[in-house]
Amino acid sequence: MTEKITISEAIAGYLDTVRMARSENTAKTYTNALDFFMRVLNVRNISPDEVPIAELNEDALTWTIAALKVYAPTTERLYLAALTGFYTYLDADRLSDVNMSRVRQIVKLRARKPGQRLPQFPREDIEAVIRAAEGYTQLPVDDDQARLRAMRDRAFIITLADTGLRVHEICALRRGDVDWNEGRAIIVGKGDKEAVIRFSTRSMRAVKDYLAIRQKLDGVQSRPLPSLPLFARHDRGAGKKIKPISTATGRNIIKDRVRQTLGEEAVGKITPHSFRHYFVTTVLRATGNLKMAQELARHSNIAVTQRYAHLSDDELDRGYYEIFDKN
Repeated sequence: MTEKITISEAIAGYLDTVRMARSENTAKTYTNALDFFMRVLNVRNISPDEVPIAELNEDALTWTIAALKVYAPTTERLYLAALTGFYTYLDADRLSDVNMSRVRQIVKLRARKPGQRLPQFPREDIEAVIRAAEGYTQLPVDDDQARLRAMRDRAFIITLADTGLRVHEICALRRGDVDWNEGRAIIVGKGDKEAVIRFSTRSMRAVKDYLAIRQKLDGVQSRPLPSLPLFARHDRGAGKKIKPISTATGRNIIKDRVRQTLGEEAVGKITPHSFRHYFVTTVLRATGNLKMAQELARHSNIAVTQRYAHLSDDELDRGYYEIFDKN
């Protein structure tokens, strides 16, 4: 039966499954990819409307990758995802004798590697948010919960900026994780790796200020003090219970305080991860030491840290402007 199914008929069947399972935009992209694939076959004198699907092999994928070099790398990656899915479909339905190991190897070796985007973030705006956070102690508030939120958000923002913590890491901190004498905390971070986090003087002071006004609430909890979250919810749902904040709450803290400081148009431009970018570049600006920045940011690959170097090389900036702007 499969000998009678043509390449174009197999493609039509595959695209039907895509339309049922994927979004409309994805289906359009996959359709474009398979149309391109059939054009490549026609150039090779293989008629998709006549040639049985059983005669199709992995060589057609190699030809298509070569033809895709005139397209942008992003388009190439999208089309290859569609074609890999098509070959997987052929293999699963036994429409063709496909060597999936060879398919994956062809894509891995011949496709262009995606270029890494340099991290971008509005440093001056982040510093404006930090300055505003430092002033939250003076904010007029209507009730105790609003006061607790202001002090929590102050400590949260400053700690993000001065530790390089990821949002899920800072939200998971407990009081007992912090060595208050040494200004450190031991966390389990990305990749289930244990790491030491260092607190600056100002971040430690902000956290202590927050916990000082939370003291009464902490004292009436039924759990030991070290087990309580470092950053807690202060909303109607939590009441007088000390519950940890979620990562969604952590993101909302930044979103709301960015809106308060910079206006609605800045919302979305600064996220909790922006503060991690800020932390890495601050270390590089102050020291120029790539290895130190890698260790403090807990990057397993120094190439990731290297991406930030262009944002912190003041000496190169000065040299450039001395050359081109001296007149």
